[in-house]
Amino acid sequence: MPRAPIRQCAILAGGLGTRLGALTAVTPKPVLEVGGRPFLAWLMRELTRFGIEEFVLLTGHMSAAVERAVAAATASLPRAVTIRVSAEPAPAGTGGALVHAAPLLAPEFLLCNGDSLFDCNLADLLAARAADADATLGRMLLRALPDASRYGVVRLEGGRVTAFRERPAPSAAGIINAGVYALDRRVLERIAPVCSMERDVLPRLAAEGLLAGTVAEGWFIDIGIPEDLVRARAELPSRLRRPALFLDRDGVLNRDHGHVGTRERWEWMAGARDAVRAATARGWHVFVVTNQSGVARGYYDEAAVRDLLGWMADEARLAGGTIDDARYCPFHPEAPLPAYRQASDWRKPGPGMLLDLIRAWQLDPARCLLVGDQPSDLAAAAAAGMRGHLFPGGDLAVFVAPLLAAAG
Repeated sequence: MPRAPIRQCAILAGGLGTRLGALTAVTPKPVLEVGGRPFLAWLMRELTRFGIEEFVLLTGHMSAAVERAVAAATASLPRAVTIRVSAEPAPAGTGGALVHAAPLLAPEFLLCNGDSLFDCNLADLLAARAADADATLGRMLLRALPDASRYGVVRLEGGRVTAFRERPAPSAAGIINAGVYALDRRVLERIAPVCSMERDVLPRLAAEGLLAGTVAEGWFIDIGIPEDLVRARAELPSRLRRPALFLDRDGVLNRDHGHVGTRERWEWMAGARDAVRAATARGWHVFVVTNQSGVARGYYDEAAVRDLLGWMADEARLAGGTIDDARYCPFHPEAPLPAYRQASDWRKPGPGMLLDLIRAWQLDPARCLLVGDQPSDLAAAAAAGMRGHLFPGGDLAVFVAPLLAAAG
């Protein structure tokens, strides 16, 4: 049985930021401004794409300033999240901060640094973690570098992290720690109240065969030094304002058996999950926009629609992709149920669902495309200012591949 989906991420946000000098005299490093918002807000925005719904901020130094900045930044997040704060009373290292937060941590959670961001397909880590043996206490995200001489390196054998080594010789290739971990909370039993995850905990887990690794590729930034903060301000906003693939649901992602409202009636279209994975791997957002008049007709309720959309997203992540977000329209102008009997511009061919996602995720419609199986889908795309493509059936991944390639 796969593990339950990970919904929580703990973020280490208590560092002193001494290498940044005066920049962090009154502003904690994770909430320094990048592209008009705190760096931490960009990190949280990315993590919500992969199903994270709750954040636990592990703070210490200037905790109140972190809390104020994050509270103000939540309005910029495209999805609603829960934020909790664990402020350590005294510096205890990255491991100690995690121990202090133990009462807030879920059975499975992500852990990451609040001052770095790895723009990669995080679903690869989540899918691999879901399949890990019960004895494995964690899986870490890794980066392969052609020149790893600035970093300590990780030894990876058959998917297991077996050791951590000192910096290799100049120009030597290597695999390094990317600072993102999927952990079982049982790992807390092996962490001292004052310790370092990197120096103390992870090497011990590796030595005991309890730590797996997933190698990923992508753009990486750590704002720990002034030069990299400048680079983040110059590069990060444009990198994370992504192109987007909008997908109709019935007839595109699943075979349209007529008002599908339950998992039991769901049948994935051939290549559907592969198409989502391909778009995710290329750095695209993936969104679902679906008319659901089955609600208006009384066949199922909105809770059933949301449940099925959530399950779809979980299934996509198990396949190594992600559905970042979704919109549905339950209204119909001739609905049997009076509460849903109305015309709505969210119902395709109206563009309302698409426009709402464009607003929430700050998208450029010229960099978006929609795949649907009805003329109403294409009309909605045109009204939203994006390209539309009519899916004739068959393998969705085969259909989508040239569209992604042509868009760059």
